[in-house]
Amino acid sequence: MKIRGLLIATLVFAVLAGILYWSNHRKSDAEAANPDSDTPPAILKLDATSITNLELKKKDAPAIQLTKNGADWKITEPKAFAADQSTVSSMVSAISALNAERLVEDKSTDVQRYGLDHPSFELDVTEKDNKTQRLLLGDETPAGSAVYAALAGDPRVFTIASYSKTSIDKSLNDLRDKRLLTANPDKLSRLEIAGKNGNIEFGRNKDEWQILRPKPMRADSESVSDLVRKLTDARMDLGASDAAAKESDAAFAHGTPVATIKVTDEVSTEQMQIRKNKDSYYGKSNVVEGAYKLDSSLGVAVNKKVDDFRNKKLFTFGYADPGKLEIHSASKAYSLLRGGQNWWDNGKKIDESSVATVISDLRNLSADKFMDSGFTAPEIEVTVTAEDGKRVEKVQIAKSGSNYIAKRDGDSTLYQLSTASVGELQKAVDGIKAANSPTK
Repeated sequence: MKIRGLLIATLVFAVLAGILYWSNHRKSDAEAANPDSDTPPAILKLDATSITNLELKKKDAPAIQLTKNGADWKITEPKAFAADQSTVSSMVSAISALNAERLVEDKSTDVQRYGLDHPSFELDVTEKDNKTQRLLLGDETPAGSAVYAALAGDPRVFTIASYSKTSIDKSLNDLRDKRLLTANPDKLSRLEIAGKNGNIEFGRNKDEWQILRPKPMRADSESVSDLVRKLTDARMDLGASDAAAKESDAAFAHGTPVATIKVTDEVSTEQMQIRKNKDSYYGKSNVVEGAYKLDSSLGVAVNKKVDDFRNKKLFTFGYADPGKLEIHSASKAYSLLRGGQNWWDNGKKIDESSVATVISDLRNLSADKFMDSGFTAPEIEVTVTAEDGKRVEKVQIAKSGSNYIAKRDGDSTLYQLSTASVGELQKAVDGIKAANSPTK
């Protein structure tokens, strides 16, 4: 009896499973043939790269026109301005794939009820083939989380999410490039500072900055790059009131000149004047109209002396770069060669950690200040060959009073070193030992 009941239950389950499969299969076919009317349709579906012109129109505001020139966008109306490429690119991306939240009416006969007879925002999108589509945005929905939308000439009315509207409904200030200097920081070849500390000029070869004026000198590339970053990060405050803008203009006009900056990239040379008024700094460039308050760190950065930008490091090789070390001191002389991970001196394997200490101390040698004289007979001579022989740095170190004076081969600069740093190096050189030697 139990077996018969089990067979009946199994048969019923199989029948129900078959019905469920047939029902789902039929539903899938129906869905494929007739997509769910609740599925949000695309309002605009465009190739973002084909869009060449945008015109934004808002009530009680001048129309804004954006035109693509090559790979870049420019604002051409209400007057010519540089455009913020990132903001415009994000807007173009949002426009090209604009989806509705829902379809309100398939064939509306009264767009007034949605505020679309006099839209709060219109956007004309023109593509390479000169085909233009006009997007209209009307009132907010009763819930306030969406707005009504339509395409001119299309009877359908949609809603789009408020965040979608925000991504395309931009003001002139949103779209403007707010940089005071628009030169590409990665492409700068020249940087000039004319200030009370004299004229300083920098030139860049690949990623390395050099001081060209007042005379050729090694530059601290990190310090120069930091100044470049501060200059190219300087922004206009376009949200300031007219009164605040006039106040900045007046503060600049009556300020004390700090420096005039020129930056040159592959396209042009741009200039900015920096002045100080009381405790604040103001800048005015030849790229945009008006004067603007600057971050005080920029004012401080351009008011430095040439020595503040000089490279104080005696050696520039990387920690893992050296392939050969030649060291001559009063009591020691080594000619160390790297072979794989090992160091050798005249065929004798040298303890790797003792050489690592010398390399570290060499890299740490840095000038306390720069000297015009004081170098005498050298007590220490070090030659470092790195980058597979492409970089050779030779340094001589001489005693000078209570300190030491060093000079690099081919460099007229004299570097004053502290007794402590040279003492550490001498101690490290004395500590060079053969591999597996007992610790002293």
